[in-house]
Amino acid sequence: MTLPYATASSGARAIAQVESILKKFGCSSFGMMSDWDRGCQIVQFQWRDRRIHLEASWRGYAERWLKENPWTAHRRKTRQEWEIIARRKGEMAVPSILRDWIKGQITAVEIGLMPFEHAFMPHMLAADGRPLVEHMRQVLKLPAPGANP
Repeated sequence: MTLPYATASSGARAIAQVESILKKFGCSSFGMMSDWDRGCQIVQFQWRDRRIHLEASWRGYAERWLKENPWTAHRRKTRQEWEIIARRKGEMAVPSILRDWIKGQITAVEIGLMPFEHAFMPHMLAADGRPLVEHMRQVLKLPAPGANP
């Protein structure tokens, strides 16, 4: 099985397309950045009085790519070089994945399939600055993802 987005080639173009999509939708601000310590891409934008904060792990994508394309001694690259290739694959793929996800959510809102809040509520920022999904996880005492109930 080929990992989706494994052949993505332009993270910068995907970022520009996200900005264009959000601008056409009427968002008043947009920003995208990489968190190198946590290995993720962060998107923030504002639509009316709603502030949205999305995060997507390119480190997670790289780990998945390595599972499907493991390093072996027969590779013409060292293990470290192979891991750098995997990281770069993630860095290219994640902006494209975010672009397509955001475009899908915005399209669903535009055609009346769902209200904006349904499409983006987990990622809206609460008064304390945390995404609502994190706020609710604490308030509802939900177990962390992957934790045994």
